[in-house]
Amino acid sequence: MKPRFSHQRNQALTLFETIVVIAVLAVALAMILPALAKAKRRSSKINCASNIKQIGISFRLWEGDHDGKYPMSVSVTTGGAMESAATGDVVPTFQVMSNELSTPKILLCPVDTDRSYATNFASGFTAKNISYFVGLDVSTNSPQTFLSGDDNFAIGGVPVKSGLLQLLTNDPIAWTAARHKFVGNIGLADGSVCWKTDAKSLVEKLQATGVATNRLAIP
Repeated sequence: MKPRFSHQRNQALTLFETIVVIAVLAVALAMILPALAKAKRRSSKINCASNIKQIGISFRLWEGDHDGKYPMSVSVTTGGAMESAATGDVVPTFQVMSNELSTPKILLCPVDTDRSYATNFASGFTAKNISYFVGLDVSTNSPQTFLSGDDNFAIGGVPVKSGLLQLLTNDPIAWTAARHKFVGNIGLADGSVCWKTDAKSLVEKLQATGVATNRLAIP
């Protein structure tokens, strides 16, 4: 019996078919990539809010062991960071809470490209490893005072600098485009986190603190 041979040959895609396939893939990518980017931004915002929540818990644990006072209200001579915080230096505040914080990694916003992660709270730990401000006027008796949060503020459209920021309730405060695109996260004294706060809500939160001048230490 003679073997049978097929007269059919495998044919490559024609130029037109190749162009069609590439066009379809390009359209699919154009539809998928924005969705992926949006999901990544949302994830970053959630992670940032989670960091601020953990920082707030650490503050509450610390003040629970120090007669209801936060590090910003306790002198360095008795284990706090009051003097340095009053100058706008946030580093000692987080250093004295190293046991409660456990890791310095939670002090960096996931999308803060201007700073980098620290490996410990000792050698090399600086403001360049911190994305979040510290509120100097926070009090357990004033639940709406600012405790911590994103530090990329702008006053009248001008980004604030590192150091001590004194905010009046009528200051035209807003967020810069950095990190979360004109929104931000704020941690309050009551342990809550105001997530995705826009400029209008930020002003309202500032006015609701009950403090005439809100002092924030900006890293």
